[in-house]
Amino acid sequence: MSSGHVLDTPADNLTEQVEGDSKRQELPAVPDMDPSEDTGFTVKIQAPGTEPTDFQVSPLAMVQEIKQVLMDREETCRRTCFSLQLNGVTLDNFTHLRSIPGLQEGSILRVVEEPYTVREVRIHLRHIREILKSLDLTDGYNGVEGSSPSFLSCVTEECLEGDGLKQMSCSPPDHILPGSKERLLVPLLPHTNFGKSSESLKVLTMSSWNPPPGNRKMHGDLLYLNVVTTEDRYFSITASTRGFYINQSTTYSFNPKPATPSVLSHALLDLLGHISPVFKKNFSALLKRRYARSTHPFERIATPFQLFSWTAPALDHTMDCLRAEDVSSFSLGYEEPVPALARDWNEELQTTRELPRKTVTDRLMRDRAVFKANSDFVSTATRGAMAVVDGNVMPINPSEEPRQQMFIWSNIFFSLGFDVRDQYRDLGGEAAAHAAPVLDLNGVRAYWAVDQEGLFLIGTVVIDYRGYRVTAQTIVPGILERDQEQSVVYGSIDFGKTVVSDDRYLELLGKPSKKLRVQRHLVLNKDDTAVELCSSVEHKGIVGNDGRRYILDLLFTFPPDLNFLPVEGEDLNPVRQQLGFPKLHPHRLVCLRQELIDAFVEHRRGPQNLQDLKTLWNNGPKSHLTVGTSAIKSDPITTPQLPSTTVTLQDQDAEHHSLKNVPVNNIQQGSSIKHVFSSLGDTFDIHFNPNVFCAGVRFPKESTEDIQKQKQQLKDAAVFLISNQIPAFTKSCLDHTSMPTDGVTLTEALHQHGINIRYLGTVLEYIEKIPQKERLDHVYRIALCELITRCAKHLFKTYLLAVEPSALSASVSHFLNCFLSAFADAGVIQQNDKFASRRRSRRRRSRASVGGTVTAWSILTPTDLWRAIKAEAQEYYHYSLPCGSVEEAMDKCRLQRITLLREIAIKTGIQILLREYHFDSEHKTVFTEEDILNIFPIVKHISPRSSDALYLLHCGQSRVQQGCLQEGCELISQALGLFTNVYGALHQDVCICLRLLGRIHYILGDYAEALSHQQRAVLISERVLGIEHPNTIQEYKHLGLYCFAGGQSVTALRLLYRARYLMLLVCGEDHPEMALLDSKIGLVLHSMMACDLSLKFLENALALTSKYQGPSSLKLAQSHHLLAKVHESKGDFRAALTHEKERYGIYRKQVGEAHEKTQESSEYLKHLTHQAVILQKTMNWIYKTGSDTNIPPFNLNSPSRVWIMEQLNLVTGIVLIPLR
Repeated sequence: MSSGHVLDTPADNLTEQVEGDSKRQELPAVPDMDPSEDTGFTVKIQAPGTEPTDFQVSPLAMVQEIKQVLMDREETCRRTCFSLQLNGVTLDNFTHLRSIPGLQEGSILRVVEEPYTVREVRIHLRHIREILKSLDLTDGYNGVEGSSPSFLSCVTEECLEGDGLKQMSCSPPDHILPGSKERLLVPLLPHTNFGKSSESLKVLTMSSWNPPPGNRKMHGDLLYLNVVTTEDRYFSITASTRGFYINQSTTYSFNPKPATPSVLSHALLDLLGHISPVFKKNFSALLKRRYARSTHPFERIATPFQLFSWTAPALDHTMDCLRAEDVSSFSLGYEEPVPALARDWNEELQTTRELPRKTVTDRLMRDRAVFKANSDFVSTATRGAMAVVDGNVMPINPSEEPRQQMFIWSNIFFSLGFDVRDQYRDLGGEAAAHAAPVLDLNGVRAYWAVDQEGLFLIGTVVIDYRGYRVTAQTIVPGILERDQEQSVVYGSIDFGKTVVSDDRYLELLGKPSKKLRVQRHLVLNKDDTAVELCSSVEHKGIVGNDGRRYILDLLFTFPPDLNFLPVEGEDLNPVRQQLGFPKLHPHRLVCLRQELIDAFVEHRRGPQNLQDLKTLWNNGPKSHLTVGTSAIKSDPITTPQLPSTTVTLQDQDAEHHSLKNVPVNNIQQGSSIKHVFSSLGDTFDIHFNPNVFCAGVRFPKESTEDIQKQKQQLKDAAVFLISNQIPAFTKSCLDHTSMPTDGVTLTEALHQHGINIRYLGTVLEYIEKIPQKERLDHVYRIALCELITRCAKHLFKTYLLAVEPSALSASVSHFLNCFLSAFADAGVIQQNDKFASRRRSRRRRSRASVGGTVTAWSILTPTDLWRAIKAEAQEYYHYSLPCGSVEEAMDKCRLQRITLLREIAIKTGIQILLREYHFDSEHKTVFTEEDILNIFPIVKHISPRSSDALYLLHCGQSRVQQGCLQEGCELISQALGLFTNVYGALHQDVCICLRLLGRIHYILGDYAEALSHQQRAVLISERVLGIEHPNTIQEYKHLGLYCFAGGQSVTALRLLYRARYLMLLVCGEDHPEMALLDSKIGLVLHSMMACDLSLKFLENALALTSKYQGPSSLKLAQSHHLLAKVHESKGDFRAALTHEKERYGIYRKQVGEAHEKTQESSEYLKHLTHQAVILQKTMNWIYKTGSDTNIPPFNLNSPSRVWIMEQLNLVTGIVLIPLR
């Protein structure tokens, strides 16, 4: 149905595509989906006192989910305690709609009010709080309740398309204009007063008369509430089984009888509206704004994983009965008084993974259950880890030293990342103990992705908070009741000296070992008997009391990285020696990444197999190879490919499939064809032995040859990383297939190439030495910023451990002053104990004293900190920093202080006050205690994904790339439906689908649909990734384009300005992505005939394009053409000719005189020359005669909208190629 292929710019290519690709072979059952199973239908909902309204539902939805949606709708948001009835039959909340007999298109579901219980009253109060605070961003800034800020509605709400405002709205604030050096922080959170609606209620709290006495319980009393209205009237309210009413109690007198006149309301909001006219008025206004077109439900829904904001405005602290109740229930050490009330997280996680997976519907239900259990576990584990560090949880071994203590809270086991019993003494001590939890989590993530039936993993979350690394794990049943020696039936507990194995474990680990490329091998036990393993000796197999087989301690899942693991007696590769490898690392827990192993295997598959085939071709009869070789040559595995980013085995399946196509009569017994395929099969079978180079592990003599081969393979992989992957990464940055914007995207790009972050110094040195260094200037600066802030983070962690809780804000502000301030005396601070007596405080006014003693953190100076950062960079990254102070980092390395502040805050969890920080002040410190608002945890966890939806997404992308837009759109829409069913609305995968659908609808010319999808993509990205995350910036740019295409020019400008501001904050102006953005802004301004302003952006785009694309780039020619057109619109034909001549020269050099683009440029040059001649003649006539009478007016035409759209599409990278 489509008319063309779609070619996207590299920046828009999705890494998720590869990940989706890796799932293809695991999903043979995708065709088993019955389309009718997920086809939505319409029912009617009838609430008391209202007319029936249409309601779109999915057969896979549960009744409880319908109730949740109704509680969020304007007409039914007041109710929480109700049931849904069909034909007089009450529906069970946890029944799927498809299982309800008689439910069909047009059925009427009635909302029936139900009696309250204490639990239902608490749910009702929580719901009221959510409604009253739904426009308040306080929870989002505080990082609670799955709330996070979103500002899309703020950016667009004031956009008016009136002609009188267009010209006025074109000009952005000065700090957004090209060339501005001002980097403001306050605009990051626009309209900080947005959402502060008129106060509806002053106080709503639990009464001190709770709980009701026995005689009142007999009357149905459940809870008592105190309310103070906006009119300052006090009421005491009874929550009963029938609803809510005013009683006659006061603060000091208990009288539970109903007040006169008595009013009973099933919904508390109705009662409040009855007793307070101001509440009724303000609440109506709040609802009107909440459900207005400018706000979207995505702004209110809780995210599955909490997002923490690194900056926030000054917030008012208000009374909140539910918040106070939550704190009293689980922050004071009494959080689980009855163990039975705590969720059994291990049982939940394992049970969900045991759910059936035969059909797509089964897998969909399983994926949803797994995701929900995991996200709940992560949330609880995060809360528990913070309680552990804050000292609110009693250790299970209180007599031990604090660093050795372990904790159990809410059925989760917590341990601290310290080397408590010299367990890591030979591996790097404290540095190894700190690294081990993340490596273990990576192992859990890898085995989780394989999803082997019958093999169980414990839930694992790693939390960094206030300098501590806390590991939260589910508890294997029975593991705390017996010794480790008795528990372990597979692996080793003494670093390989004693090794045990188990046939069932070998069977269960068979599939994961193949996918993770782990070799099945033999090791020697302490009695010299051979034991077979297919994992590291450190992996421990434990059979729990529940009969499940668990695999634990997965930190050695991947093979060691010999570039950072010096081994005595091993030959060194000349390439490694030349580059200074192997290098010493603070610990020996250095492993290769999964992506590197995949890339290495792909590399080996390519040239090696062709060489083997060529040799065997020359040595054997060729008549039998005719069909076979063609089958192999057509297989993608015989050609070198860019490294994939996940473990994929479909190439082996492809090989197997190609072999099946070989006619049987061509394969004769004893022929060379069998030898060819056998040899190639051996070559494909690249697996690694993770126990090679592990101290304490011994191998049988018969394995000597294989071990030597394994050692050489590891050495080759190490060489491959530095000789292939680092150059491949820089090449991808040069051709802009990778375009990192900040530390997070840089890390992702490195990881996609299999490069660990410890190679950051090596990458910087490599960039410094290559001829194209200037074209990689942005990558160099981002990498340098990342290295500096990571070193600062390492130091901050140690620094924070020595700080007492009462001095946290002072110490953090002091550290930031030392890190970012130009004030030379930032190390000298004064802190007085405000609670000491006046006499004692006079006596103890020593510098930086708390109680009269100088604290360790207070004596830090900027010089000391930057000296330590340089030392850390040398020790950890083996890189000599070119800057020794923040001034040098700015002047010499051209880094931004605001960017350094953002990166260090994100990495450490610091939240700072939103205000402008004057870093250049020489007379006072930049940060004060009041500027440090909070410290949040940094949480690392597993993110389960929906395999079927990923497969559909990949298929949809493939169809789009083939030009079948409509078919691809349908597949991606199906993927979107599955993703939403599994994750809910707020998830990155949902965002990807919406972005793709928006782009497809844009290409098909349906701008309204494109806008609708892209708006949701922006909201999700803001809520899930962050308001200034690079992905969010991309989403803003796409939305700006679609707005302009839909005729909303001013809105488009505001969105593009917002994207530019965020880019300036995140990475500065000197970035190739900024050239594309400025070109878009310039074109939109040109369409509005704001030519002078347009020139500023287009000239900046030209300079950046010339720097990052090269002087002969076709993109540079395009930039010259855009400038020529603006100059023409201004009537400056001389400048227009200059730019168009540059364009013509580039085209003639690159594609020749005969090319249509060169011809087009030549024609345009003639047109400009003609226009210039006419203008000159006109001017000469005026000078000569001194009169402008009888001269026809000179028309300066504005560019056509069609031309502007064409140019925007070219800049964006959307090119339609007609199919022939």
